[in-house]
This record gives sequence, structure tokens and C-alpha cells, in this order.
Amino acid sequence: MARFDAAFDASGIEPTTAYELLPAGKYRAQIVESEMRVTRNGTGQFLWLMLDILEGPHKGRKIFDQLNLVNPNPTTVEIAQRTLSAICHATGKMQVSDSEELHLIPMTIQVTIKPPKNGYGENNAIRYMTPEAATAAAQEPKARADGAAAPTKMASAPWNKKG
Repeated sequence: MARFDAAFDASGIEPTTAYELLPAGKYRAQIVESEMRVTRNGTGQFLWLMLDILEGPHKGRKIFDQLNLVNPNPTTVEIAQRTLSAICHATGKMQVSDSEELHLIPMTIQVTIKPPKNGYGENNAIRYMTPEAATAAAQEPKARADGAAAPTKMASAPWNKKG
């Protein structure tokens, strides 16, 4: 039991609502917080990232990512390292010794929606775009005449791309 010093009155406080996914698309964003955290099973660590959306109707929304940089599975570590490399390319910071060096640098991200898996609901996934790819994407027509999306160069691991 937890006893409050004074009675809590919820009538004047907006309750939390269900987390809404960020719609799929390209966004300008920046990393605003980061920290290393221990994995749930205690066998590794991941870099936790909080990004702010900088423009458009979703300005101010947060989106999160995590990179499993310390893990017994070498493939998991490789994926995380490739994603960290994509972030470095997207921010123009090619050598970093602290994740805070990546904070507050605007970049373009591609947000997708991953389907439910392993008992978890849908969630957002992030791919980090190189400045060249972001510029090219902004200048490309939205769709080709045949209805297919125009290709863009993404700074992400090949297994993160949908074929």
C-alpha cells in the first residue's frame, strides 16, 4: 500500500493516453537524449536514443531507437554498428567517443511501421538517411509515372531494407 500525504485529485489532470505510432514517412529529426542501458536478460547493453521530430504536423513528437552494441550474438552487434554508422553519416560526425556528440544535429530519417511480432504490437522503425539521399529524396517526384516509388539511397544496413 502507498499512502499519499494529501488526497490525489485526478479530475484536473489529463490522463495518459495510448501510445500512437508516428505515421510512416520521411521526417527531419534530431537526437535529444541517449544512454547505454542493460538488456532485459542482462547479457548485453544497448544504446537507447530519443529523437525529436523537428518539422511538419508531428513537430515535437518523440521517437525512440535502440542499438544492441554489446551482445553475445555477433550478428546483432554488427546490425547495431551499421545503424550507428548510418547515424554518423546522417549527422556528418564520422568519429564519436560519446553518444552526446550526435545530439542536436538535424538529420532526415525514414520511419516505417513494423507489424506485430512476439507478443508486441506494431511499432515504429527508423532508418537514417545520408544528407545526399535526403536532398535527392526532397527533389524527387513523389511517384514515377508507372506508380512505383522512386528509389532512394538509405544509410542503413541492407537487411533493414524492404524488398
